[in-house]
Amino acid sequence: MSFTIDVNGIPRSVDVDGDTPLLWVLRDVLGMTGTKFGCGMALCGACTVHLDGAAVRSCITTVDSIGEGKVTTIEAIGGTPAGAKIQKAWLEHEVPQCGYCQSGQIMSASALLADKPHPTDADIDDAMSGNICRCGTYVRIREAIKLAAGSQVKER
Repeated sequence: MSFTIDVNGIPRSVDVDGDTPLLWVLRDVLGMTGTKFGCGMALCGACTVHLDGAAVRSCITTVDSIGEGKVTTIEAIGGTPAGAKIQKAWLEHEVPQCGYCQSGQIMSASALLADKPHPTDADIDDAMSGNICRCGTYVRIREAIKLAAGSQVKER
């Protein structure tokens, strides 16, 4: 079956079964390897992309469920205001250790900032709770999100 999906502002035609996970379309069909495979069950967050600005797990999002939606991946997130801020803050706080989970972390954090430019600690916890970092860089992730939001004040 043929589908046309908008990926990073470019209409892309793909010939796959409708129940093919978006993750595999991005990685295997389109060659966009920035989005990572982690668990395959939407539990780790490594495969996070944006669908119409909302963070979604591409490992369980089927290509036929996208419809007219616009997919943004890690390859293009720096072109958005929130994504550019997050990427800069990530570098400033030296967030990555091994780096494997970071594309998903950045995608979740940029969706948060796009929705809530000045998130509370609770907002950060909620938005980032589905993203696992095996290296445990959670403190640096939180600091980077706060830096990108322009707030270093704890609200708890």
